[in-house]
Amino acid sequence: MRLHTKLMLGISLLIILIGSIFEFSFTSLMEKTLKQEKGEQALSVAQSISHIPEIKEAFLTDDPAIIIQPIAEQIRKQVRAEFIVIGNREEIRYSHPNSERLGEKMVGGDNTKVFEGKSIISDSVGTLGPSLRGKAPIFLEGEVIGVVSVGYLQDEIKKEISNIRRQMFLITFLVLIGGVFVAYFISRNMRKATFGLEPKEIAWMYQEKHAILESIHEAIIAIDVYGKITVVNETAHRILQVDNEILLRGRRVDDLLENTRLLDVVNTGKAEYDQEYMICGEVYLVNSIPILSKRGMVIGAVASLRNKSELANLLQELSHVRAYAEGLRAQTHEYSNRLYTLLGLIQLGSYKEAIDYISKEVDVTQSLIRFLMKEIPDPIIAGFILGKKSLASEMKISFDIDHHSSFKDLPVDIDREKLVTIIGNLVNNAFEAVRENGKDSKEVTLFLTDLGKDLIIEVEDNGRGIDLVHSESIFQEGFTTKNTNTNAGIGLSLVQRAISEMGGYITFTSDKEENTIFTVAIPKKRGG
Repeated sequence: MRLHTKLMLGISLLIILIGSIFEFSFTSLMEKTLKQEKGEQALSVAQSISHIPEIKEAFLTDDPAIIIQPIAEQIRKQVRAEFIVIGNREEIRYSHPNSERLGEKMVGGDNTKVFEGKSIISDSVGTLGPSLRGKAPIFLEGEVIGVVSVGYLQDEIKKEISNIRRQMFLITFLVLIGGVFVAYFISRNMRKATFGLEPKEIAWMYQEKHAILESIHEAIIAIDVYGKITVVNETAHRILQVDNEILLRGRRVDDLLENTRLLDVVNTGKAEYDQEYMICGEVYLVNSIPILSKRGMVIGAVASLRNKSELANLLQELSHVRAYAEGLRAQTHEYSNRLYTLLGLIQLGSYKEAIDYISKEVDVTQSLIRFLMKEIPDPIIAGFILGKKSLASEMKISFDIDHHSSFKDLPVDIDREKLVTIIGNLVNNAFEAVRENGKDSKEVTLFLTDLGKDLIIEVEDNGRGIDLVHSESIFQEGFTTKNTNTNAGIGLSLVQRAISEMGGYITFTSDKEENTIFTVAIPKKRGG
């Protein structure tokens, strides 16, 4: 189904739905309001009649109906009620629209509360049919001596509601007809504006155009007849040194490019090729061609820009790569010599010299290795700590393992990768913190213990500390106080996630410009 057909059907169905809901709600409300209004009106008339002195005095006569019937009928005609019935305590009628029913007993069975002295509105069936009644007691010297019943037939109320419903249906039908015509004109104009293309086709063409523009290495800039930019790709943003988030569409091209030939191409309608143009100190070759409409009129121009110095830059990069390769070759040769030396020591049986040689190369002391082998026998954790020790040495950071540390009782089912994630990210953050502390001493301490039911991991550094303002945000992914955006705001969120999966928790304490301590507790048994 095509767009304009969907649009017409959609608007028509919407109008029908809204009209139906409105008609149903309005008629229901009107029926409720009309019944309430009629009931209150009947009750008001009944209460007024109950206070008429002539009515009360008539009850003391031998034949009250002679006095009450004319008064009741006169009032009934004035208020346009269907009936006004007045009866005594025995429910004997003294008034009725049909005089032949005088003296008979009242019908409906809804006078009980009235004889208790209460005025009511009831919906009952009488001799004239279903009716809405207002009933009021007649008092004489504080006692109820009779009842006044004023009523309107339900059939009359329904007739009024039917008239209202017909009017609402007519209005809804006229609105629907008008909506169909509006939908037709809207869909017709939209079809012309989109050249008969469907939304899926337009979306596909837009995505295709965007992909083509971004796949082109050259910068593309298109303008309209007024010199305003209509199309620009990311390469052009980069060449113009304008952030991609800044919208260039709609801006004048001469505000961004001085002395550009694009405006001349629009005015003359002639294409220009391989024109040199200087942008931000770089020379570019520009090709500009006019954009023509179906009638052959110039409606804009498009230009492609290529960096003339790209070839020179490419050659320079190749030279750098060659120099880097030569450096790697020399480093490989030197490393091979060291391996041959180590191999010779082993073949000669000089194992102690070989071990000393290895220790000297990796800058790890024998005491640390013995300590890790004794207190942290797990090879994954111990090897990871050794690696961080070497990294700290290269970064000129004092990284110490607390001599009270012990990780001997490490359960088999504890995920070593998660432990490495926790320790590694905490230590990396500590390294970053001490590198920025501005102090001569850059110290990081790691403490591990498995005493008790939990594994405890503490990392302390003498960095600048954590501002209390950020205490609620440091574990959120993407949050960082670093100036760089590269891999920032991820470490602590990974730590938090790994700890949560292992059923533990993490806390920290921090003194501004002094130190920060992160403490992690992980139960050896889940739920422990």
